[in-house]
Amino acid sequence: MNLLENKVAFVTGAGRGIGAAAARLFAREGARVLLAARTEDQLTAVTEEIRAAGGTADHVRCDLADADDVRAAVDRVVSLYGRLDVAFNNGATISPPGPLDEVSVEDFDRLYQVNLRGQWLAMSAEIAAIRATAGTGAIVNNSSVGSFLGNPALPAYGAMKRAVNSLTESAAVTYGPEGIRVNAIAPGNTLTEMIRTWEADSPGLQERLVASTPLRRGADPDEIAQAAAWLLSDRSSFVTGVILRVDGGARA
Repeated sequence: MNLLENKVAFVTGAGRGIGAAAARLFAREGARVLLAARTEDQLTAVTEEIRAAGGTADHVRCDLADADDVRAAVDRVVSLYGRLDVAFNNGATISPPGPLDEVSVEDFDRLYQVNLRGQWLAMSAEIAAIRATAGTGAIVNNSSVGSFLGNPALPAYGAMKRAVNSLTESAAVTYGPEGIRVNAIAPGNTLTEMIRTWEADSPGLQERLVASTPLRRGADPDEIAQAAAWLLSDRSSFVTGVILRVDGGARA
């Protein structure tokens, strides 16, 4: 059987990068997928691509900083497909690199609203939906290898991702007795628009990241999505509370 055969999946940040790769992969692996993100045209393009390949997908516009949007998006999964089995909370934003004292209040608040509060809102809604429909299921949050150590280039971003790790572990302990598993992945250098945005402010970034990665390359978004798919699948049925590094050995 495919990894996610007969599952209903919800993916945030699904318009591009890791989220889009995950939506495509989950559909190929047998899931019915609802894609969520802020940008309608990107969502439409990925949804149509999945359908053209024979998959089942739909999309909903969702701003993770808006609590009503998040709840409505999760409700939309249930109204479309009748239940929710698995969710990949991938959506995130970034701020310009620089030391802690140069992070603006506006950037800090935006990172909090999307990268931490948005994850919490999504998890809360997803757990309620899984509990009320499928009964058991799995959630994967997208963290970062930048959450494990001091992160002088992206201090606020790293702080929010470290907090996501804590939420993940707390949720795993809380909801494990109900059969709801909660894990996170922590990608390293991945060739997405987000990393290219960072590189535009930090010339030579890609070379430095590759040099510090034992596999000597950046990841394709699909490689990160593969890790999320496994954690969401029944093949990882005894795995919960894990923050899985998917970083080419960069933190080894």
